[in-house]
Amino acid sequence: MSQIYDLLILGGGPAGLAAAVYGGRAELKTAVLEAEFSGGQAARTHELVNYPGFGLGTSGIDIAIKFEQHAREFGAEIINDRAEQVDLKAKPKVITGISGTQYLAKAVIIAAGSRPRQLNIPGEEKFTGRGVSYCATCDGAFYKNKEVIVIGSGDSALIAAVFLTRFASKVKIVVSHAEGGLVANHRVIEQANANEKIVWLWQSVSKEIVGSDKVEGVVLENPATGEQHTESCDGVFCLIGSRPMTEMFGDTIELSESGHIITDEKMQTNIAGVYAAGDIREKYLRQVVTAAADGVIAATAAENYLAMQSTLAELQSRDKLLITFWLPRAEDAEEIVSALEEAAIAKYGEMAKERKSTSQQGELRAELGVDKNQPFAAVILQKGTLIDRIYP
Repeated sequence: MSQIYDLLILGGGPAGLAAAVYGGRAELKTAVLEAEFSGGQAARTHELVNYPGFGLGTSGIDIAIKFEQHAREFGAEIINDRAEQVDLKAKPKVITGISGTQYLAKAVIIAAGSRPRQLNIPGEEKFTGRGVSYCATCDGAFYKNKEVIVIGSGDSALIAAVFLTRFASKVKIVVSHAEGGLVANHRVIEQANANEKIVWLWQSVSKEIVGSDKVEGVVLENPATGEQHTESCDGVFCLIGSRPMTEMFGDTIELSESGHIITDEKMQTNIAGVYAAGDIREKYLRQVVTAAADGVIAATAAENYLAMQSTLAELQSRDKLLITFWLPRAEDAEEIVSALEEAAIAKYGEMAKERKSTSQQGELRAELGVDKNQPFAAVILQKGTLIDRIYP
């Protein structure tokens, strides 16, 4: 029989590894499924200078290595596998990897990240791996003293273009907008403009990647005039963003129009015990630091969820029980809670009693359907089943 993890994390990027650190530190039996290398897309970033505490000269792989080491130090297991099929509504939840191995988990964090978005033009698929690349850090060294084209005008595209000038003799950046129409950080734009090896191809839309056995050029079209020409190059780097890896979830997980997973502030999805973190989640900003924050929140929420499940299981083993929520330091607190207990016993007879602080039992109160605007409340349970709620 497969072992049951307290917390199973799908994806070993910054979000997944940060979640693993917190899961392991909480002494949850934690595992991360990652089929490639730890760090996700961040590990492919040559220079990562905006993560707090790490300055100039820091690479994505540097941070990825530290993240993984940290997770392992707290006992998290890193498994070389990737989720292929999931049953997130089962108890425990069932995840089947591409290896065929089945994993069982009480709680799951989806941190599978995203993959590079493709151009979907003729020649792209044909030349992928033979001149078409989606990772400058991975493949830049193959283009020493050669000319390359970068398709994209965002931060990652411009950062990659600057990096590629270390090897290439010329880097041509294809931009569909008119001159100056960039959607990138001002500092990154300045770096690109200052680099003598970079050439801007404004108002150009990529229509086809051409060549015989390898890439020889890109057919570009001016969207205003419709005029086309072939720009020669030895390699093409497609850097037009990414798309979330949510295909396997089908209709199970609620997605946004862009295909990202919708969560609340606790990273909770529409399924109890299932959380999402990092670039796969619908959010305002996708950066390494925000991904790590997502992972921390998701792991903490998962820890509280598991504690709640344990509490509910314990309540199910109890006979008739009266739980009174109160604020011990509030004025007349003892009088209010005593009146609630007396009212409950008068109505349902003698039973075991427990008092719980409202300020420390928000999760349990929510699970039991207690009005959040009522700090004092009595809840009567029978073998874990709600019988009644009584308010002052």
